[in-house]
Amino acid sequence: MTQKLSPAARRAKRARDKAYAMTPDRRRKKAHSQRERRKKPCPDGYDYDHKRQKCVPMASNRGNEGEGTKKESGKNYNTK
Repeated sequence: MTQKLSPAARRAKRARDKAYAMTPDRRRKKAHSQRERRKKPCPDGYDYDHKRQKCVPMASNRGNEGEGTKKESGKNYNTK
């Protein structure tokens, strides 16, 4: 579901999101995720979870097992 933003707010959000996505930490996590998916692709409807080091259902991964994502931080990811 998309957010209802004014054109100016939409441009500002895109710039913020792009800047965040290009930080060294996010780039490392993205590269790690891509490597893992190439080794063993997840079935449809599943995402690779860095914390559990395996493919899990999207709803479980993106919702942090029902606890939301605000408590989760970068320290919980294993990207070695």
